[in-house]
Amino acid sequence: MASNKLVTLIAVVLILLPAVAMAKDIVVGDDSGWKLDFDYQAWAKDKVFQVGDTLVFKYKPPAHNVYKVDGAGFQDCTKPAKNEALTSGNDKVELKTAGNKWYICGVSDHCDQGMKLTINVMEKSSATRGIILSGIQVFVAAIFAIMAIVV
Repeated sequence: MASNKLVTLIAVVLILLPAVAMAKDIVVGDDSGWKLDFDYQAWAKDKVFQVGDTLVFKYKPPAHNVYKVDGAGFQDCTKPAKNEALTSGNDKVELKTAGNKWYICGVSDHCDQGMKLTINVMEKSSATRGIILSGIQVFVAAIFAIMAIVV
């Protein structure tokens, strides 16, 4: 009986693990973090950002901060009046919707010096949806197989 529970637990973990692993934390600037004298546009160029991913801005406060801005704010390095700065030094921004996203440092003239990031967030790919659907199908099949063995 205990072995049936173990098999069920292993099946559930193996089937659900790919769906959980698809969303990822992305540290802005990788090991360099959020700082001056770094080309964030070059860094982001070859990366794929998807809905469900989380951007992580790592820096030493109060030397820097992060503002979510619109395209005009990004272009002109303008901090939004009604938006609060992220200031923890380990700021996490979940990418909840597809489309263009813009971030700047609002400290001094850091944005004008290039401390800004623009990315394009994409919907989960159809391949990802296919993997999830396949996982659900396999899960249902595994449940039926386990029930057939137990009963």
